[in-house]
Amino acid sequence: MSDHVEAPGAPLPAFELPYYVVVFSSVRAAGDQGYGETSDRLDALVREVPGYLGHESARTPGGLGITVGYFRDGAAIEEWRSVAAHRDAQRQGRTEWYESYTLHVAKVERSHGFVRE
Repeated sequence: MSDHVEAPGAPLPAFELPYYVVVFSSVRAAGDQGYGETSDRLDALVREVPGYLGHESARTPGGLGITVGYFRDGAAIEEWRSVAAHRDAQRQGRTEWYESYTLHVAKVERSHGFVRE
């Protein structure tokens, strides 16, 4: 099992440096076409990837969705990319679920946080 963190309703903490982020920004197509079920299944699968640290998601009222995935290293990202169910979902996303999306991968070299006492 991975060492991921969950913080519902709050930002995830700053992780030990360096780590990597995968930022997925998208605009969904109309209808569900099984998106919710697949999303839940992938959420469970990514948690099994060694080096997965957690993720956060938000959607604007206008429909822009942003998900930020946190990974210990590039190898963890590559392992997630190679999961067959994830590859299948990517194909289905291009044909059914998304009007558009952008993916960014970056190495985090600086990170800090704040929590009011």
